[in-house]
Amino acid sequence: MALLNFKKKPSVRDGAFNSAEVEAFLDGYSIEVMPRTAEKIDDFSALLPQGTRVYIAHIEGTPIEDMVATAARIKGEGYDVMPHFPARIIKDEATLADWIARYQGEANVTQALLLAGGVANPHGDFDSSMQLLETGLFDKAGFKNLHVAGHPEGNKDIDPDGSDSNVMDALRWKQSFNERTDADMALATQFAFEAGPIIEWADAIKEAGIDIPIHIGIAGPAKLQTLIKFAIACGVGPSLKVLQKRAMDVTKLLLPYEPTEVLSQLAAHKAANPDFNITKVHFFPLGGIKTNANWAIENGGASGRPANPS
Repeated sequence: MALLNFKKKPSVRDGAFNSAEVEAFLDGYSIEVMPRTAEKIDDFSALLPQGTRVYIAHIEGTPIEDMVATAARIKGEGYDVMPHFPARIIKDEATLADWIARYQGEANVTQALLLAGGVANPHGDFDSSMQLLETGLFDKAGFKNLHVAGHPEGNKDIDPDGSDSNVMDALRWKQSFNERTDADMALATQFAFEAGPIIEWADAIKEAGIDIPIHIGIAGPAKLQTLIKFAIACGVGPSLKVLQKRAMDVTKLLLPYEPTEVLSQLAAHKAANPDFNITKVHFFPLGGIKTNANWAIENGGASGRPANPS
């Protein structure tokens, strides 16, 4: 089966795939924004279901004031906000404590995604999400949800030799932390395009004793050129090779990608295996927040219905 089918994708309304399975799988999906992309949305309630978790990506150079203001705005519209805490751009424990206090005091934030961050050299004392967790500041502040990164295709920054040795060591550490924190934890993963390897990875870490729920990263609808750009930036290895091969075909280069196939396959697997450890979908709206939300509205049934549809 081809990895990416760039023909027009059927929607739930076409009856071409099991709408009940997809609707169930998309229930409670999350989506990622940045301050600059959130500014383009006049009203999130016209696009997102009530209570959707909105991750706020913290890109190097973004002032914490912009991050907190974005969190306060989205929280005020009735959504759960989960800002990123990238370890390598946080100078020290005092800075981390200040960020936590600002998010709590100004935006009533009780959730965080902790990750190493995309910079090669740490700006201060922290190098990994584990070091952030070890400070105890999130538990002390009473955060209810702490998410950490998962890597279905591995991570060359963590394992330069192409193995998964260091990634698995980190997952085992996070599993141990999960057993002693009062917060609910989940693995929010990098995006991937093919269901088979995702399922194999999820089953493998469960077999290794990692039972933290997985929120699988899925790239939203986007042009192929856009996907390649982000795949390069994010280090998506196997998927990138397939995308580059597809880009050689000019007839496919201009057609948009939609996540219909990968999500319908994962949804079918979840329906057949209720104990499957992927529990939520996390969208990376690489083609735009509105484009991604409209895809969910068209394909997700009740799970995609916005809080205030027009």
